[in-house]
Amino acid sequence: MRCFYHPEYVFPLPPEHPFPMDKFWRAEAMLREANHPAITIHSHAPASIEQLHRVHTPTYLASIRAGALVKADAVRLGLPASEALLHRSALEVGGTLAATQAALEDGLACNLAGGTHHAFADRGLGYCVLNDVAVAIRELHTTRPKLRIFVVDTDAHQGNGTHGIFAAEDRVFTYSIHVGKNYPAAKTPGDLDVPLPRYVEGADYLEQLESTLSPALDDFAPDFVFWIGGADLHIDDRFGQMRLTDEHFAARDHHILDLVTTRRVPTVVLYGGGYNRDRIKTARLHADTVLRAADHAQK
Repeated sequence: MRCFYHPEYVFPLPPEHPFPMDKFWRAEAMLREANHPAITIHSHAPASIEQLHRVHTPTYLASIRAGALVKADAVRLGLPASEALLHRSALEVGGTLAATQAALEDGLACNLAGGTHHAFADRGLGYCVLNDVAVAIRELHTTRPKLRIFVVDTDAHQGNGTHGIFAAEDRVFTYSIHVGKNYPAAKTPGDLDVPLPRYVEGADYLEQLESTLSPALDDFAPDFVFWIGGADLHIDDRFGQMRLTDEHFAARDHHILDLVTTRRVPTVVLYGGGYNRDRIKTARLHADTVLRAADHAQK
């Protein structure tokens, strides 16, 4: 299983910043140490400006490059806008583009980042500058216009940006299972939202996931899947407001991977969010999901 990573995924932020950029290099190091026989890790190029423009407005991209966001937009984004941030974010999108091509060829692939689902076409929110999944979908549709694409979003927060970008697109199905009364406060409806109560127990979460995702996949019959995993469902996450243990994470991952591999649907695995009280644990959760995907790739 090909995984894509670039050292510049790690963007310099103050130590007290709530977004743990160190999770990227930590998880990559864990995967190298695991030495899984099915995993190879590759570098990649950034997304081109032409590819970004298929989703994001020129005005928005220019404001990020120039560091010229108005104060309210800068606060909503939560990251310091600059040309360096735009380059870093274009690299993250490039990782998802590379993983998309690898999944078409191999069945399963991973970007060791990505899942930046709060970014809309004209604004970034919640540490999401560019919507990597949306750019990858638009890129796929340039050469495969009839491809039916399913976005499985199991991050603890609703994928509002992805929902908004594809609200009128019948070739794309957006599924999000998340805490209902959590960020973002204003939800953007997707094709299937599964809102859960705050501090939902892991068993209840799994029951809802298993009863809703499989029928939606069967009804839509996708040709390609993007899965935004999310590490913020963990009981010790600062912002997720869910109560999943490591065992629940394993059950979630195996259920989703079973669904896509038994259907033989090419799938890209992406990180999504994660803000565990133990920063190393955030990386461990992401890495474990990738290792489980690699196990399925071997079957």
